[in-house]
Amino acid sequence: MGHLDHAAFGWLTPVLSYVMACIGAALGLRCTVRALATTGRARRNWLITAASAIGTGIWTMHFVAMLGFAVTGTEIRYNVPLTVLSLLVAMAMVGVGVFAVGYGRNRARALAVGGLTTGLGVASMHYIGMAALRLHGTVRYDLWLVVLSVAIAVVAASAALWAALNIESPVAVAVASLVMGAAVSSMHYTGMLAVSVHVESSADALPGATAMQFIFPLAVGLGSYLFLTSAFVALSPTARERAASAAAQRLTETVA
Repeated sequence: MGHLDHAAFGWLTPVLSYVMACIGAALGLRCTVRALATTGRARRNWLITAASAIGTGIWTMHFVAMLGFAVTGTEIRYNVPLTVLSLLVAMAMVGVGVFAVGYGRNRARALAVGGLTTGLGVASMHYIGMAALRLHGTVRYDLWLVVLSVAIAVVAASAALWAALNIESPVAVAVASLVMGAAVSSMHYTGMLAVSVHVESSADALPGATAMQFIFPLAVGLGSYLFLTSAFVALSPTARERAASAAAQRLTETVA
């Protein structure tokens, strides 16, 4: 049985992955709040941005954490197509959940559908990402810990979408994002606790790319996308701010 190290670089990867999860959650929640205050094409665009932010944040969180994952007695590589698929699945399923909330007429039903879909998207991303692992050995899972990790993902997603529906204050969104980040991180490490590896000695070269060859550059790129999009959203005026600006301009023109 191979010894698993989930933090080969100490606290660096757990802390950084948590930060990425929080940024993705904050951006996604903020975009969803903006979407609910608009209609038409603007709502659709904000929801697309929310889905891409949450999906990207969750994926980046997972694979930044995986940079610190090591197994004694074997190298680790990643199947590139499966790794990319995990990102696409995350964004697609989160998108379904976010759009269910954004366009659902019955809030309770929309929240249930959105939370379940988004949570399953988070879990699917995690386990597809784990299926991309290539190492000398056999990976096994504890079924009950897997079920627990999926349940955590669904509850976390439902809580985040509830916050998007009921919270508008930037401070409250920030607090909700910290909680969401903690929940996503908990889901990840619960899923990782379910893992055991039976190492088999072999001189054969492993297929796939190393974490530093593929995962690290992609995580940096997606992290940059989150930071830049966060800046754009923070600087763009809300519907309320645009209405106030228009009213002030009309008042100025009337006085003049």
